[in-house]
Amino acid sequence: MLPYFSQDFGNPSGHYGAGLRAAEALDRARQEIADVLGAIPEEVVLTSGGTESINAALKGVAFAQRDAGAGSHIVTTQVEHHAVLHSAEYLERFGFDVEYLPVDGEGRVEPADVAAAVREDTALVSMMYANNEVGTVQPLAAIGRAVRARADELGRRVPLHTDAVQAATSLTLDVDTLNVDVLSLSGHKFGGPKGTGVLYLRRDVPFLEQASGGGQERQRRSGTENVPGAIGLATALRLSQGERERFTEQTSALRDRLLERVLEVCPDVRLNGHATERLPQNLHLCFDGVEGESVVGLLDGDGVECSAGAACTSATWEPSHVLLAMDVPLELAIGSVRMTVWPSLDEADIDYAADCLGAAVRRIRAEAAPAL
Repeated sequence: MLPYFSQDFGNPSGHYGAGLRAAEALDRARQEIADVLGAIPEEVVLTSGGTESINAALKGVAFAQRDAGAGSHIVTTQVEHHAVLHSAEYLERFGFDVEYLPVDGEGRVEPADVAAAVREDTALVSMMYANNEVGTVQPLAAIGRAVRARADELGRRVPLHTDAVQAATSLTLDVDTLNVDVLSLSGHKFGGPKGTGVLYLRRDVPFLEQASGGGQERQRRSGTENVPGAIGLATALRLSQGERERFTEQTSALRDRLLERVLEVCPDVRLNGHATERLPQNLHLCFDGVEGESVVGLLDGDGVECSAGAACTSATWEPSHVLLAMDVPLELAIGSVRMTVWPSLDEADIDYAADCLGAAVRRIRAEAAPAL
């Protein structure tokens, strides 16, 4: 990234030397991203992050589909990231009919249920790939097949969008394997710079630009491109996808050890999310008789960093909508803690975190117990 902060700082839309060099670097980054996605460079739109990519996906496709006469019905789930849910709520203000599908107790939705929700006026389906809170991985490829089969029955096209922000370190992003038409990514989730993202748009998917101006990104996202950011994102994406197997093997072993140790030191613990179809680095737990925020505060004092619920909502903490959709009782949902492991940790780190967690939970429960 470094040369593009200084000597090749030119605007990639410019026709002078520094601008042309920046444009060439941007083209290489776009090709690198496309190679990972199994796409072509023209289908890659560079954005400022996952939130923008998701907002653009839902709003851009929904409005374009309605303008084309494809309808105004949208299908999604109750456990999506707030970027999806709030975008859906925004669209409802403009007359769209959004259907929020329920999930089972592990946070999964059945492909047949998604297909059954598709109607003659369905403009878009949006299904999360992997949940940012509980780590559950949806059967996305099967959902894509089911949606396409249902659309074929109706004799029409129904684009499928996926929020793949959590998936890049451990799951394939090949859009044809996943049977998706629109996909959103965030650079910092796989080691790229913050403030970078990707929106994949299959060539024939209608799209109404959400940022107007100079017509960059093939008229789909105006604004001078973040050249260093795009280069960093593309490199990080290539590296993370190339290391998926190693990452999965290392983090799943650490996660399983952490769960085993936590169960030894803490009674009354609930594991949230699917037991096996989950992100390898994710461990989401509920502790009876405690509040997650209190646990996080005590652990932070011990040098153990985790979160209560989703990091994106921690400023206004409230019981997780994901857990409530999974029918987790409210008294347990408020005691949720999300812990993420990384290959840089070792077994000693895991054991220390578990011991600190056990001590924190015991302390909070003891302080809350009525005096005899």
